[in-house]
Amino acid sequence: MTSTTTQTASEIGSTSEVELLIGGMTCASCAARVEKKLNRMDGVSATVNYATEKAKVSYAEGVQVSDLIATVVKTGYTAEEPAPPEPEPEVREAAGRDPELTALRRRLLVSVLLAAPVVLLAMIPALQFDNWQWLSLTLAAPVVVWGGLPFHRAAWTNARHGAATMDTLVSVGTLAAFGWSLWALFFGDAGMTGMHDEFRLTVSRMDAASTIYLEVAAGVVALILLGRYLEARSKRRAGAALKALMELGAKDVAVLRDGREVRVPVASLAVGDRFVVRPGEKIATDGRVVQGLSAVDAAMLTGESVPMDVGPGDQVTGATVNAGGRLVVEATRVGADTQLARMAKLVEDAQNGKAEVQRLADRISAVFVPVVILIALGTFGVWLAATGDTSAAFTAAVSVLIIACPCALGLATPTALMVGTGRGAQLGILIKGPEVLESTRRVDTVVLDKTGTVTTGRMTLQAVYVADGEDEKEVLRLAGALEHASEHPVARAIAAGAETGIPPLERSREPGRAGTLPQVEHFENVPGRGVRGRVEGREVAVGRLFDVLPEELARAGRQAEQDGRTAVTVGWDGRARGVLAVADAVKETSAAAVRELRALGLTPVLLTGDNRTVAEAVARTVGIDEVIAEVLPEEKVDVVRRLQREGRAVAMVGDGVNDAAALATADLGLAMGTGTDAAIEAGDLTLVRGDLRVAADAIRLSRRTLATIKGNLVWAFGYNVAALPLAAAGLLNPMIAGAAMAFSSVFVVTNSLRLRRFR
Repeated sequence: MTSTTTQTASEIGSTSEVELLIGGMTCASCAARVEKKLNRMDGVSATVNYATEKAKVSYAEGVQVSDLIATVVKTGYTAEEPAPPEPEPEVREAAGRDPELTALRRRLLVSVLLAAPVVLLAMIPALQFDNWQWLSLTLAAPVVVWGGLPFHRAAWTNARHGAATMDTLVSVGTLAAFGWSLWALFFGDAGMTGMHDEFRLTVSRMDAASTIYLEVAAGVVALILLGRYLEARSKRRAGAALKALMELGAKDVAVLRDGREVRVPVASLAVGDRFVVRPGEKIATDGRVVQGLSAVDAAMLTGESVPMDVGPGDQVTGATVNAGGRLVVEATRVGADTQLARMAKLVEDAQNGKAEVQRLADRISAVFVPVVILIALGTFGVWLAATGDTSAAFTAAVSVLIIACPCALGLATPTALMVGTGRGAQLGILIKGPEVLESTRRVDTVVLDKTGTVTTGRMTLQAVYVADGEDEKEVLRLAGALEHASEHPVARAIAAGAETGIPPLERSREPGRAGTLPQVEHFENVPGRGVRGRVEGREVAVGRLFDVLPEELARAGRQAEQDGRTAVTVGWDGRARGVLAVADAVKETSAAAVRELRALGLTPVLLTGDNRTVAEAVARTVGIDEVIAEVLPEEKVDVVRRLQREGRAVAMVGDGVNDAAALATADLGLAMGTGTDAAIEAGDLTLVRGDLRVAADAIRLSRRTLATIKGNLVWAFGYNVAALPLAAAGLLNPMIAGAAMAFSSVFVVTNSLRLRRFR
């Protein structure tokens, strides 16, 4: 929250962004305090994420990063800019050992070993030998003082800054229980030989001078340390997908220098460099194949299990694996511009964001601890006034302090986001931010761009029809030979069809040669009508160069055009011999994708600039009823707005520059990652693969992540709403309260981790 006199960064104009690593945060209220202090600075807008322990800060001119760090330090925490990535794998491996987690594990193990006998002695009267209470004090003291030191240190730091956090509750509660026990042992009757105690699940009236709470002090510290350790481990697992994504890339590369291969670190690659990729090696960066034929396995980057064939001229992506032959690749993108780096950045930005529901939780966390302290004081006063029993009043007040835990509120959204976005990245789905999740729940209509989304975006040969007495293979071979000399998209489709064969022909493995296709002489392009030339002594023509067609060919041509295909006539020596049907082929998975989108409750709409006949043919093929055709690129936005005015919540799926504005206008924009940068930038979700089925997966994953967030928040709110009255009513022993508090956070994180199993 910002004060009314403070200008936000966006209001001032020119801004910069920085990401800070925040240290010392132990709960959601810590993150809320840091965020509040940063946002009080003039020209600063900050978001602090407890789960990722990062602050994303936008700041105006005149504000220095050192000023931001100083503000965080004054608040009682540490801040620093992330260090640049280590290039050497062995350095990164060493850095992968988390010293904080190791120290926490050591503190936990010692505390559990010492606290366990104290708890057993208090809970089982048969074990209480003479002077057992003094052994309990000897074992409990190190747990409370050393084991609980992180809580006490943080509570003291916060107190110096006039604040209170969860550490304050734990520190005050355990020190109060330990202090009471010391008074009872040294100044009351609890230290007498032969003293016995009974463990109770609820508060009951007892003699204050003979009651000790050493099992509460030691047990609560051990339990909360256990909860914090499990939480820390779970948070690391939640972010594991992003770490794995960032480490996918190759470490070094064989660059061609003066005809020789030179092994260099990937970081030294520049755009235009040519490098060699041998079978089994990772492709070092995004580039274009200039030599060689192979299959590329992109499963770790896109989730696509089938390797893709590549050859000269094809684009390849860094971090994918060369599964076949030797390739020479020319680098087209390096460093932060590569698809892998941009994917990692999108995922990280999404994980650092906050959904609206989380902002409400943060506001509650910020005031939660002071309110709990007031409730604890009120509980003590009410119990004391009602019963006159100091011991019972104290026990109830300590239970209130220890049961209250705002951590589950702070972890509810970020942990689910970390796991959901990380799992999405593994499946080739990039979610730009938490606000996108809300949009996926609302959408009821999905507008599908045709070319490149539902279809391949490339003209392909669909069918060959021949006149009576003609050989299909011969018609295709001669047409392919002639069209191979043309650069027209339809000509390329016919030439490619002839090379692959309909029926199959042998395909050349050498780039630039047309396999079994014969040579062409006297090639001539007839503008607007077609091409002609001499092939094997015959005068061959392809296009609209024949005035008269046999009835069967004329009928085939009309049927092809009704099906939305382009009909091309082939003939030689003055006679039409066949008709070739060419079209922008529908992707094999598009029909299944439309069925999956319908199953999610979405109404599909096909949107295209093509003529209505072609559009309706494609729509029939994939099962779409509503078609909007013959739309100019600039009119796509108007179509989306018209649907929105009709009361629909619209998702748009597209891949081209002409889709970018419509993607940005839609309630939810899904950009095909095989498309243009403009479309990817405008979309809310990026689908790395060109498979439309991923759109349905993306919406399912987003909805599942949102449901997990809401489930976490319901648990976190419900837990505190139910637990605080129980503790205040004296129905919970403080140690039971400590266990419940510790595991509430663990439950939230574990629930989020279930998203890792999304398929």
